Amino acid sequence: MGCSDPTGTPPTCTVTVDLRMVGGMGGNITSCMPDTSQDNPRRAAITGVATYVPDRIVTNAELARTLDTSDDWIVTRTGIRERRRGGPGETTSTMGAEAVRRLMAAKGLAPDQVDVLIVATVTPDMFFPATACLIQDQVGLQSTWGFDLSAACSGFLYALTTGAQFVASGVHRRVIVVGADLMSAIIDPLDRTTAVLFGDGAGAVVIEPVERGGFLGFELGADGGGGESLWLPGSGSRHFDDPQSFVKMNGREVYKFATRVLVSSAQKLLDEVGMTVDDVDVYVPHQANIRIIDHAAKKLGFPPKKVVVNVEKYGNTSSGSIPLALADAAKDGRLKPGAKVLMTGMGAGLTWGSSLIEWTEEMAA
Repeated sequence: MGCSDPTGTPPTCTVTVDLRMVGGMGGNITSCMPDTSQDNPRRAAITGVATYVPDRIVTNAELARTLDTSDDWIVTRTGIRERRRGGPGETTSTMGAEAVRRLMAAKGLAPDQVDVLIVATVTPDMFFPATACLIQDQVGLQSTWGFDLSAACSGFLYALTTGAQFVASGVHRRVIVVGADLMSAIIDPLDRTTAVLFGDGAGAVVIEPVERGGFLGFELGADGGGGESLWLPGSGSRHFDDPQSFVKMNGREVYKFATRVLVSSAQKLLDEVGMTVDDVDVYVPHQANIRIIDHAAKKLGFPPKKVVVNVEKYGNTSSGSIPLALADAAKDGRLKPGAKVLMTGMGAGLTWGSSLIEWTEEMAA
């Protein structure tokens, strides 16, 4: 399948995404990135990353005082030792805004140099205005337009794919993508199946045109037939008799789904771009649960030294998960120029996605 080129943008290659057949639904979607074999390709890349997490740390011992659990039980089953929780007055927009401020300061960006702001979140401050608009106002990005994108723990990868297309097509020069969630706002503190897993946090990256390297491909998918395995009933227009407004999760089904798609999505993308696990230098999986991460890494064949893990200190921050892990990899000196970085996630929807990038921080002239 090819992509039409109505605006005169460079020739493209295609990455095809197969949607699993569930409940009679299925089909293909295609993500297009510039063909790097062309003489003058337009390349897009992440050229900076910054994060914000609340100051308050919630340990397993603290949770054990109100839940039928223990530090050993939580660590053994999830790998999580602590997570962050937003303080009074903190929201998804305030966390995201601080991550954006830090990113812009690190990159030396002025407000009028940001074209688009995309915010991946399932915990918006409110249905409308969009959290992207609230962040735009808080940071003073008066010439920036933006919107929210909801795909749960896959949201950052969905938003990353969207932002990359804006830059690769030449429509925009600079896009900031935020992954932020205040999960404590929608988690039942007395539900052991979810209260031990989730934390609050935000990350932001900037996507810009580059001379070399950049995004190599994406793989994305969705299975709406599995929506009730992880959902927030009562949060929208559908009526529920007893919604309670807390996340509900079928842990067994989510675990089976996660261990399957983290592997299949990554492998499908690598096959599409003609690479193998040996070509990947850094593997950044969604930080959901150490058992899920370890299973995916083992099945794919990644040695521990290539796998980024920080679930022990943040828990599952949903849309914030991958940018927080990406920032830790950068801090550890693992994101060297030329490094092939594979990011893979999955979440409610059910959704999943992968992105492969050749790391560079050299912006095109």
